Amino acid sequence: MQAKPASHIQSAFSAPGQFYRGNIHTHSTRSDGVLEPEEVCRRYKAQGYDFIALTDHFVGLCNYPIVDTRPYRDDSFTTIVGAELHSGAMHNGELWHILAVGLPFDFEPSNSPDHHPRDDQETGPEIAQRAVDAGAFVTIAHPQWSMMNLDDARSIECAHAVEIYNHGCAVACDRPDGFHTLDLLLNEGRKLNLIATDDAHFYEPDHFGGWVMVKAEQNDPDLLLDALKAGNFYSSTGADLRHVELIGDKVIVKSSAVVTAIVQGSGCSTATVHGESMTHAELDVSRLKNSPWLRVTVIDAAGKRAWSNPIWRE
Repeated sequence: MQAKPASHIQSAFSAPGQFYRGNIHTHSTRSDGVLEPEEVCRRYKAQGYDFIALTDHFVGLCNYPIVDTRPYRDDSFTTIVGAELHSGAMHNGELWHILAVGLPFDFEPSNSPDHHPRDDQETGPEIAQRAVDAGAFVTIAHPQWSMMNLDDARSIECAHAVEIYNHGCAVACDRPDGFHTLDLLLNEGRKLNLIATDDAHFYEPDHFGGWVMVKAEQNDPDLLLDALKAGNFYSSTGADLRHVELIGDKVIVKSSAVVTAIVQGSGCSTATVHGESMTHAELDVSRLKNSPWLRVTVIDAAGKRAWSNPIWRE
């Protein structure tokens, strides 16, 4: 009797709980945003978000803020404490930007008085590792905007994810993505996930454009943080993913109504289907059989997207 092909379900769709919508890259008047923290939280709640992480710039110029957003939590909306960390220079001489969500309030500042690197600072990899050791979910922020090279990205060995869509960078300078960086690191065997964010400052239309949908049993900051670290989420600019599963040489995708579903892997081959108002797609990925990882993109008629985290065949 022939054995059934192995099934791999992306963990966001097999974990218990429900999806909660959140933006985990946000700024306020505590650094270079234009709205007070309370108003930032109010606007995201009013727009139907379940949670945000306020991640102001962790530099001396801003008094090293880790903003206490706990007063803005209620029965339907919560917050995760975090910051955007800066220390050391990348290969191009620019200061590191590292997103850290779930930081303790007593996280020790680096020697980062402003937005310029200094020779006596700890490096980007060092401050990222300190954040992970302190319990944070750490992301390599906006690789395209930062113009980082692969050696830069490779050096953040403790990262949980790469920021693959940054709405503020899309609006401000058309450098929104990090897919090239992500996929090259995946090809090296790095078990990274991917996030979409706003990086909202509210002085331009840089808000409500990219988010994560996190699967957790409650809308609780600790449970959301655990789910982020476990990869139990997908990312979106407007489309919804409802199921992603690899069965043998076939990927099953269930989603909101979309016109395109794509499976990407380690090389230039992809599996793609086009249609009208598709909510179920089955993609033959036999051309990708040598890829150790696969990830899914869906695109709706308005061009809005959703992206799965990678499925690893093993």
